[in-house]
Amino acid sequence: MFIVSNFLLAFARITDIVLTIYTYILIGRALLSWVNPDPYNPIVMFLNRVTEPILYRVRRLIPDLGGLDISPIVVLLAIYFLQKFAVNSVYDLAFQLKAGTGAMP
Repeated sequence: MFIVSNFLLAFARITDIVLTIYTYILIGRALLSWVNPDPYNPIVMFLNRVTEPILYRVRRLIPDLGGLDISPIVVLLAIYFLQKFAVNSVYDLAFQLKAGTGAMP
């Protein structure tokens, strides 16, 4: 069971790191939206390309608030939920398997 446990620990850690990096990318995108950056800047293009698919889907789900875009906040809350619930649940499962108290036969 230690192999499955180690795999789950690695999966949870990598997922946590990826979600944290995406959080910083999303915050950078939100901060850039307050100024008028050059749309042809490679960094701006990268931030838009990485975040727009998720933000577009969220914008379609929430009602129009008269020019106020709260989609980054909604995505940040979803990332926080995933980190605190899903990733921590995988951590707990991996530690239970490692200790031998897991539910798997």
